[in-house]
Parts: sequence; structure tokens; C-alpha cells
Amino acid sequence: MSKTLTHVNDKGEAHMVNVGEKAITKRSATARCYVTMQSTTLQMIAEGSHKKGDVFAVARIAGIQAAKKCSDLIPLCHPLLLTHIAVELNLEMEERRVRIDATCELAGKTGVEMEALTAASVAALTLYDMCKAVDKHMQIVNTHLLAKTGGQSGDFHHEQ
Repeated sequence: MSKTLTHVNDKGEAHMVNVGEKAITKRSATARCYVTMQSTTLQMIAEGSHKKGDVFAVARIAGIQAAKKCSDLIPLCHPLLLTHIAVELNLEMEERRVRIDATCELAGKTGVEMEALTAASVAALTLYDMCKAVDKHMQIVNTHLLAKTGGQSGDFHHEQ
């Protein structure tokens, strides 16, 4: 199968893909990333003792808002009518990190991979922002598409 860049025309110019003739199908995508940190920072989050409040709640809301604004942030993304957005944050104490999974769904003509990746990324950035005063060693790592369903290209599942 020949792979071509869909956002580049025959002249090599960037353009927005025309999805007008595509069928409406159910589509979903899940992205994942991690925020690594010092054990003391992770413990503070786990105990809910951060002076800024519920770090996970704020990061979750930021991720949801980011998915809804994806087309404003990524130049060639279509504005989408998302039907579901979920952002899950999980403590992984032994690995000294927070795992962030973001899932977006819709019935539409184009995929939601960028929305899921944006949601996970902005949730991670928000977590970083809220904790940077107590931990300068944090890192946002391994942002990737975990899975997607629907559309012409079919299903995809990242091999771990």
C-alpha cells in the first residue's frame, strides 16, 4: 500500500483535506502519555495535599477543553462535533509517574486521533504547571496514539 501525505497537494502545498464525500462512521481514538516526577511529588498528589487543590480534576478538565479546541491549535484539523471525551489520570507509584489516557469519540467523516493526543498532552502540561513549584525534575514522556477505530484506514492498536 502506498502511503501519501494527505495534507499536501500535488504541488507540495499544505491544504486541508476535503472530507465532504466521506461516509459518516463511528470513530474513536485513545492517546497516552506519562508525567514522571519525584516520589514526594507523586505522594503529595496521591494524598491530595497540594496547596493548589485537586491536581487531577484540573488536569482532566484542561484535557477535555483541549480536545474541543484542537482545530484552533492544529492548523489543518477539522472542527469536530465530539460526542464523548474522557481523560483518565492514574498514579503509578513504583514507576514514579502519572499515566494519562485520553479518549475521544464521534460519528463523523474524519478521525479523532489529534483530539485525543491534544487532550492527553494538555492534561500533562496542566499537571506539570500545577506541580512545577515543588518539582523541577518532572518530564512529559512517551506521548503516543494507543488505539483508534473506524474510518477508511481501519483499526489501529499500538504494540506495547
